[in-house]
This record gives sequence, C-alpha cells and structure tokens, in this order.
Amino acid sequence: MRVQLTRIAHARSGDKGDTANIGLIALREEIYPILVREVTAARVKQHFTGICKGDVERFELPNLGALNFLLHESLGGGGTLSLMTDAQGKTFSTALLRMEIDMPDEEAQRLELSQD
Repeated sequence: MRVQLTRIAHARSGDKGDTANIGLIALREEIYPILVREVTAARVKQHFTGICKGDVERFELPNLGALNFLLHESLGGGGTLSLMTDAQGKTFSTALLRMEIDMPDEEAQRLELSQD
C-alpha cells in the first residue's frame, strides 16, 4: 500500500544558510520504525530532485520518534542571497510530507490506515 507521509507524520522546517533543515516526527510511537526504514537520505534526495543540489544527511532521534534531515545547497545561497520564493525553507516540511512510501498491507491494517 502507498501511504503519503501526511497520514503518519508531521514536520517542521527551516534553514541555516544554504541548508534546509527538516524534522519529520511520527504521529505515533509505532510509526517511527517505519519512518526509519522507508524515509532514507537517498529517498529524500530523490524527492527533492532539482531543489537539493548537495548531499542529504539524516539523523535519527528515537527518543523523540523523529528524523532530522539536512538538505545541503537547497536554498539558492540562503535567505539574504537567494532569489527563491522560499529562501528560508519554511515550506520544505510540507513538500516532504507529500512523499509517499510503500507499506505492506498487513502493517497498514495493523496501524488502521485504510485506503481512501
């Protein structure tokens, strides 16, 4: 089953210079291992193709049930240098939440995620 991250997580984002910072937080404790398994740095890099020109780093925060991503070279130089509409990366969290992941049907049923 394909599940959009909006159904299982929430997110916050911001910036530091030319690096966007996205925190992805599981809505429930049992969802965190799914995020760890499915939302890799490589998948996030692919999701932000054309926007993220540098590396993507992922940090696991199990005590918070969260992942933190740094998207290097993503903001056109940063807040004061960039001509981008969102030079501070505030909408990057919403963009990440639109990513879809694969989840076995049994796992989705156990988490009570039905198809819409």
